[in-house]
Amino acid sequence: MTKKNRSHEFRPDQYVVYPAHGVGRIVSIEEQEVAGMKLEMFVISFEKEKMTLRVPTHKARQVGMRGLASRDVVEKALETLKGRARIKRAMWSRRAQEYEQKINSGDLISIAEVVRDLHRKDDQREQSYSERQLYEAALERLAREVAAVDGVDEETALKRVDEALTGRAA
Repeated sequence: MTKKNRSHEFRPDQYVVYPAHGVGRIVSIEEQEVAGMKLEMFVISFEKEKMTLRVPTHKARQVGMRGLASRDVVEKALETLKGRARIKRAMWSRRAQEYEQKINSGDLISIAEVVRDLHRKDDQREQSYSERQLYEAALERLAREVAAVDGVDEETALKRVDEALTGRAA
């Protein structure tokens, strides 16, 4: 580490949520020279996407990076899934934009709302391609964070999410 080793809210080996990419793990904190300035960076690995992201430590909060949700928030998100789907009568393009914003907000409850609103039971009409894409993106983000908080694999988390969805109001 460097001499500027300030105490950070986040530390190596910690799981964090980056709004546009979901759950990642801080691999290290390193110094990098950018445009002639030395910047301290969080190096975050998103293993499933085989992607590494560098976020300046002083900008982490500004970009919406946060620690994993608490168990209470996870429970609220799973409770949200049991509610009745709220589908606005707006055009699909407008709704799709709103869903995309909710997914990229990084807010677990908002992501759960997207999963709830786009979930289809077997007896319901087929989803369009874009609906399915948004649903799967939201479902994956939700399951990944539930898995990280519960300390289980993604498959186990998906089962938990699915149980909440199947036990919901019609």
